[in-house]
Amino acid sequence: MKVIGIVGLPGSGKSEAATVAEELDVPVVTMGDVIRRECEDRGLDPATHHGEVARRLREEGGPDAIAARSLPVIEDALDGSDVVLVDGIRSDVEVERFEESFGEDFVLVNVHAPFEVRRERLDLRGRDAGADEGGESLEERDERELGFGMGAAIEAADVTLENTDTLESFHERVRDLLREADAS
Repeated sequence: MKVIGIVGLPGSGKSEAATVAEELDVPVVTMGDVIRRECEDRGLDPATHHGEVARRLREEGGPDAIAARSLPVIEDALDGSDVVLVDGIRSDVEVERFEESFGEDFVLVNVHAPFEVRRERLDLRGRDAGADEGGESLEERDERELGFGMGAAIEAADVTLENTDTLESFHERVRDLLREADAS
């Protein structure tokens, strides 16, 4: 069994890593889905209230609340697979929760890309709306994520995958990582 946690700032390529996992039939648990479901349960639009609800969940349930809500989903996925990828780790406290739950079977992977590369990617996806357009800028999103403790989580990573080359090159590095995890 191996649980691979993915951490990285917005636009770094976390979703691309998850896409590769899905192509290899590796189950993907997306922690952001917990937040999106909570937005909907509270009658809020996830597109505009995601960050606010993430903060509220942590205030209400502690800094590892989203990780705690993800654990049953991860455990269910492990029933049918030797490897599960967890997308969207945001803090060192979440890392600690997963390490406590899975021990040495938990591997934290930092997906890294420089700010300007991430900005270009998000611009292409239409995801870097400025505050004047009703959304958060990349700077604001980075600040929010780092405020959750993402910087410490990134520092704690067991592996860093640079994502500055071609998409196919990055996909291949992710495939190699997942195959290695499956073989161990």
